[in-house]
Amino acid sequence: MSYEDIVVSKDDGVGIIRLNRPKVLNALSRRMFWEIDSAISDMEADSGVNAVIFTGTGERAFTAGADIHEQVRNAENPPPPDPKRGEYSWHVAACTKPTIGALNGLAYGGGAVMASSFDIRVGCERSSFRFLAASYGRVNSTWSLPMQVGWPKAKELLFSARVVEAEEAYRIGLLNHLVSADELMPKAMEIARQIAANDPRMVQGIKELMVADVGESWRWMYDNEAAAQKGKLSPTPVEEGFAEFLARKGRKSD
Repeated sequence: MSYEDIVVSKDDGVGIIRLNRPKVLNALSRRMFWEIDSAISDMEADSGVNAVIFTGTGERAFTAGADIHEQVRNAENPPPPDPKRGEYSWHVAACTKPTIGALNGLAYGGGAVMASSFDIRVGCERSSFRFLAASYGRVNSTWSLPMQVGWPKAKELLFSARVVEAEEAYRIGLLNHLVSADELMPKAMEIARQIAANDPRMVQGIKELMVADVGESWRWMYDNEAAAQKGKLSPTPVEEGFAEFLARKGRKSD
């Protein structure tokens, strides 16, 4: 499928979705949301893709958030209703394949929401975040940000709408890794390939379990995992799962 606002590629078990509107800091247009949603569905359906990297074009922004000029035009001349409006962020977060954000620049507003929805985030010296909703009379990220940085820090960032620079983002857990700009994509690819090399049934099953566990009791989490182990996440046979080990070490009778 061809896209206008994103660039999609696949490399060695890794899907890459690149936001591609650099003249407007990769602002999230309605079309871009649709295209991201479509690309995620394609990645989910492709058994050859086992991890997905999101990044942006250019050196200034991952994405500056919603396209405000488009929103103003749409307020004046409303387009047809979008039946999936409000679901795009959830699709990013709940993508069945692990997601990695390679955050090449600022992630503000809707860009911060998207970034906080990824499973793993890699940043560089250009990375920064700003959860802007309260500053312009909106609400978002209450479901995603606390999962990344905890309640006290999430409250501060959501209430204040202040800028979070790369070093602070790494310190509070909003970034998993902080590298130089020239190492951003190599680091993201390294992580993605490590993930893609593992058993996709288990990697995707682990993500599904963790998403389902949110808000449940610790015992429920344990029982949920145990039930999965007896069902769709039943262990791989020993001969298959430890084939490399057995090839290296050989068999022992006792």
